[in-house]
Amino acid sequence: MKRNGSRTCLNRRSRFGSRERDWLREDVRRGCVYLYGADTTAAATTAASDLRLVLCTVDTPASEICAGEGRESLYLQLHGDLVRRLEPAERPLQIVYDYLARLGFDDPVRIQEEAADPDLGCMLRFYGEKPCQMDHLDRILLSGIYNVRKGKTQLHKWAERLVVLCGTCLIVSSVKDCQTGKMHILPLVGGKVEEVKRRQHSLAFSSAGAQAQTYHVSFETLAECQRWQRQASKVVSQRISTVDLSCYSLEEVPEHLFYSQDITYLNLRHNFMQLDRPGGLDTLYRFSQLKGLNLSHNKLGLFPVLLCEISTLTELNLSCNGFHDLPSQIGNLLNLQTLCLDGNFLTTLPEELGNLQQLSSLGISFNNFSHIPEVYEKLTMLDKIVMAGNRLEVLNLGVLNRMSHVKHVDLRMNHLKTIVIENLEGNKYITHMDLRDNHLADLDLSSLCSLEQLHCERNQLRELALSGFSLRTLRASSNRLTAVNVYPVPSQLTSLELSRNLLECVPDWACEAKKMEILDVSYNLLTEVPMRILSSLSLRKLMLGHNQVQSLPALVDHIPLEVLDVQHNVLTRLPDSLFSKALNKLNKLEQLEELNLSGNKLKTIPTTIANCRRLHTLVAHSNNISIFPEILQLPQIQFVDLSCNDLTEILIPETLPATLQDLDLTGNTNLVLEHKTLDTFSHITTLKIDQKPLPTTDSTVTSTFWSHGLAEMAGQRNKLCISALAVDNFAEGVGAVYGMFDGDRNEELPRLLQCTMADVLLEEVQQSTADTVFMANTFLVSHRKLGMAGQKLGSSALLCYIRPDTADPTSSFSLTVANVGTCQAVLCRGGKPVPLSKVFSLEQDLEEAQRVKDQKAIITEDNKVNGVTCCTRMLGCTYLYPWILPKPHISATSLTIQDELLILGNKALWEHLSYTEAVNAVRRVQDPLAAAKKLCTLAQSYGCQDNVGAMVVYLNIGEEGCTCEMNGLTLPGPVGFASTTIIKDPPKPTTPSSSSGIASEFGSEMSTSEVSSEVGSTASDEHNTVGLDTGLLPRPERRCSLHPTPTSGVFQRQPSCATFSSNQSDNGLDSDDDQPVEGVITNGSKVEVEVDIHCCRGRDLENSPTLTENSHNPCPEEHARGSFFGIRRQNSVNSGILLPVNKDKMELQKSPSTSCLYGKKLSNGSIVPLEDSLNLIEVATEAPKKKTGYFAAPTQLEPEDQFVVPRDLEDEVKEQMKQHQEGRPEPEPSEEDRTELPEEFDTAL
Repeated sequence: MKRNGSRTCLNRRSRFGSRERDWLREDVRRGCVYLYGADTTAAATTAASDLRLVLCTVDTPASEICAGEGRESLYLQLHGDLVRRLEPAERPLQIVYDYLARLGFDDPVRIQEEAADPDLGCMLRFYGEKPCQMDHLDRILLSGIYNVRKGKTQLHKWAERLVVLCGTCLIVSSVKDCQTGKMHILPLVGGKVEEVKRRQHSLAFSSAGAQAQTYHVSFETLAECQRWQRQASKVVSQRISTVDLSCYSLEEVPEHLFYSQDITYLNLRHNFMQLDRPGGLDTLYRFSQLKGLNLSHNKLGLFPVLLCEISTLTELNLSCNGFHDLPSQIGNLLNLQTLCLDGNFLTTLPEELGNLQQLSSLGISFNNFSHIPEVYEKLTMLDKIVMAGNRLEVLNLGVLNRMSHVKHVDLRMNHLKTIVIENLEGNKYITHMDLRDNHLADLDLSSLCSLEQLHCERNQLRELALSGFSLRTLRASSNRLTAVNVYPVPSQLTSLELSRNLLECVPDWACEAKKMEILDVSYNLLTEVPMRILSSLSLRKLMLGHNQVQSLPALVDHIPLEVLDVQHNVLTRLPDSLFSKALNKLNKLEQLEELNLSGNKLKTIPTTIANCRRLHTLVAHSNNISIFPEILQLPQIQFVDLSCNDLTEILIPETLPATLQDLDLTGNTNLVLEHKTLDTFSHITTLKIDQKPLPTTDSTVTSTFWSHGLAEMAGQRNKLCISALAVDNFAEGVGAVYGMFDGDRNEELPRLLQCTMADVLLEEVQQSTADTVFMANTFLVSHRKLGMAGQKLGSSALLCYIRPDTADPTSSFSLTVANVGTCQAVLCRGGKPVPLSKVFSLEQDLEEAQRVKDQKAIITEDNKVNGVTCCTRMLGCTYLYPWILPKPHISATSLTIQDELLILGNKALWEHLSYTEAVNAVRRVQDPLAAAKKLCTLAQSYGCQDNVGAMVVYLNIGEEGCTCEMNGLTLPGPVGFASTTIIKDPPKPTTPSSSSGIASEFGSEMSTSEVSSEVGSTASDEHNTVGLDTGLLPRPERRCSLHPTPTSGVFQRQPSCATFSSNQSDNGLDSDDDQPVEGVITNGSKVEVEVDIHCCRGRDLENSPTLTENSHNPCPEEHARGSFFGIRRQNSVNSGILLPVNKDKMELQKSPSTSCLYGKKLSNGSIVPLEDSLNLIEVATEAPKKKTGYFAAPTQLEPEDQFVVPRDLEDEVKEQMKQHQEGRPEPEPSEEDRTELPEEFDTAL
């Protein structure tokens, strides 16, 4: 098969044929490329004729595809954004494979499959022609032939002329359809554009100034007139001649733009500008008045030397272009004042740069400099050294001493380890220094006597020495500081942050600072608080949390302290005067606006709350409140949380306050809301009530092992950007899935992930059993499925999957956790927290931060990638590729009896709660919903004002969670037909079962007619069918996931399906008076049961006495020695397995309905036991042969009726059973053998 597109082009409606699929499977280096049409302004569903499929290999160049498709060039679009032309030698399929590999796909076969998915077009798309968007074209250039009249009077006649609106000018040709003659230029900056009232669809364009000129242009349609007016209005509103052509995928500027000679600022950021094209970078010198030029993010590679001839330039931005060096001609830009070279690969600066004596700003952050360039000494107008994100390891203060003009030094995110001091000469010039995120162990900046502000967070500092002459702000958190020396006492200091260090006491000099307003010494080893600190007359905020403080000194009444945080200390009592000031302010509770009473034992809320007319928030969850408080009369009430209480009814007024937005009533188990009440609450934006679960077998079983509670609180934000996923009965019952998604500022992506991620996981679990594989693919596929919504928006994601543990025989379940972003999961094991997630942020993951730096991302001063997000991995935000990736961190652990609970939380929760505190706070809480509420409330009490979400999953992985019948626990059946036996067609082996890992009775809630139609539809219509009595399908022995049925020695083949149908009632007569038989669904005169037939052989059955075939009423001794059938589920698939089970093993009541489960019920109502010899394979071989795989029983059911083995399986089954019997000698039976479960030989027919 050929590789080029001419042989293998298919439109979108076509599918891969067998030849194409076979060709792809032969080599993973083969694949396909989708070619889209040029029109992207249509709907998202591109016409089939505009989408073509080209089969190729990773070695196929773009030129070969173009030749096969009859195209001049191929274009590549990433993330629905910019479009660039592919070079002829570039290989499209290899580009796709490399992209998917960088996202996180490892398997070459899976990469081949993903590359063939058309949904990938939202992230990566190829075009046969350059796509054009009408709104983009309007902003670049508007042109057309219209009737034009010059001047304000009507002396001039209307004439057809070519009219162009480009840049800052209106261009009118002197001759129709001619662009070579004289062109009339009308500058529009500062002018005006108006509608002409006397002529329909006409505009009057006027320039500014006393000698203003006017052109009247008449358009054919109203829409066209509005387009021109809209674009011209933007131009005339400017005061500076600025043209913004950023993000238009331009390779050259439009030729008409050169008519706008008044342009002073030209923005060409985020394009693909070329050098030698007619309107390329080498022609920009034609703008005679150009002062500002932005060419950042154009991937130029080489510096355009001809730019150095634009002598009028004062501002030049060349960031993120992949430059490795600068030409010496850059010294010709003598008027240059600002030069930005961030995000390149520069290691040196040319000496000629020192000629730019007017240069006042030079940005060289995120390059590869290993030292401060010497040219800084010549650039005397520079007052800042901005070199963040480079490779400096040593800082020589002597070099800075020689630069008396430098006042600000930004060296964050370098590799600094050492500070070198050449001499004792002090530096009187540097006032601000930023040394964050380096590797400094000791820092002595006492020679910087003019230092006002120092940032040195997230280093490894043990000691810090500074000069206090001018010090105003010191931020040194997240280090290992044991001593901070500042001399002299900083009299100008206003803010001191020393949190997350190893300080044992507050520095003495800090107590003497007279102007300090903020002191943060939280997360240290403090044991006492100096009296001088609390008596400060300037201190307004004091943070002492997470220390070892034992007591607080008495407070002075007149101190201005506003915030005092002493949480997580060892305080035994508080000063008596601590709350005196607060109580004076709260002497009138009628002024209350927020009231939080959660986590107490309140039974009622006083009726006097109705006097709090300003109250807008009431939080009273986790109490014992049984009477709904009188709060619905309050005129400003907005948020009410009464969850996890004992409410039984609600008395509501006729009308509710219009301000009520959120009412949470979950967790009130006895609360019943009438329809009238629900209708009254219908206008509330968010109403949370419990959904009464259906009493199904699966839900009962699932709740035995795990249960969850979820709480989400918006805080002070006007929307909730958190969504959670909770599926207690996942994959038809064999596990559970819990997830949390935090969109930070967007709510769209968390909701999308909430709706789709469980389905994606279910699909991936069926394709792979390796947890690292299916979890990683779940995140990557979910990333792709976000589509266009994921191009600009992003979300943190956390997913926890509980499933039966197949790897560890000592464990019943395994827990697999995957996450990106800042959501985390913590497991409580034996009362201790076990973190299962990894935080992907620039501040907490140095490896990820280095990866982002190496890929030349711009990290802003607030530690955000391109100023957007602090996360380095998340779902969505595809436009930030390759800096932001969706590949998750994955951890797996086997659950044990020591595992008590699992906590899922977003960033805001874990910022305010430690793992240990969160675990200890909810271990003793019985209700998981109340536990989740408690965590969110704790976070808010610690100052959290953002969206906070928590999910608590209680685990019961132990013997007490066993639901086996062997342990004496009987589970209720479903409502309706509790003992109905229905076995549908078995799914594929990879499809999980709905049994929650516990073999239970097969049940259904559908009607008998539905069962009849569904089951009967698979039966053969060519043969008459008769009833199969209930004795053949007894109730199964229930087994839980803790005690699965032994599978050793089981031989299993692909199951076959048999359908039984009877036209008579269960007693052989068409009578309505007969009592229904338990275990069989009847719909009038029909009994239909569908089962999978498995042939089994009991270990202890060969030595049992055989019953006579004509014995209809066996004696008790014979019945005791007899056997009965049991049905169980195997391998999480609904496969009915007929087992011989010893009666001594399981005793049940001797009721008629129970008896019929263990013997065949004859037409006269008598019960006979099944044959002792239950080797169904041998018995079935003697039965009459049928041509079909379905079994048709005779009209009257007799004991000698046997199963039929299909003809094509007879020899194979005989041979298999013969080999097994020869290879396994039968031991002598004993009493112990008779009490064990029989060994099974499972051979599906």
